Amino acid sequence: MLSLLKNILNSQNSQEDNNNNKDLELLCGLMIEAAYTDGNIDLNELNKIKLSLINIFSEDPKEVSLVLEKAQQNKNNSKSLHYYTSFINKNFDDKKKILLIEVLWEIVLSDGEVHDFESNLIRRLAGLLYISDVDSGNAKKRALDKNQK
Repeated sequence: MLSLLKNILNSQNSQEDNNNNKDLELLCGLMIEAAYTDGNIDLNELNKIKLSLINIFSEDPKEVSLVLEKAQQNKNNSKSLHYYTSFINKNFDDKKKILLIEVLWEIVLSDGEVHDFESNLIRRLAGLLYISDVDSGNAKKRALDKNQK
């Protein structure tokens, strides 16, 4: 009986770990997608992605490094936006989704210029995540303010 309880608890913990790892993979993949929309990823964008995942989304730095490296290698095998947004809509609250849009704006702005493709991507993501234009615009303003400091 005791071993049965241990197995149940261990399987619940491993499911939580898998879900946390899936969160990290999706966030990292989406951030790489945003950074690569203009055709290249520079060091500023990669550093911004890494710091955002660690500091804002409270991910483990070692895991972030591994997943970020893997995401970079797979950047040409990108998933559809629906793949990312369906998971995010099911697992993130509105506050976390708005925070994600703000971080995506920070990543896009980190190389000093915003391409039409980048702003179009974030506008589409905001719509797919059911974020209002006002909230998305405010997230962009906050990202611009952070970028100018």
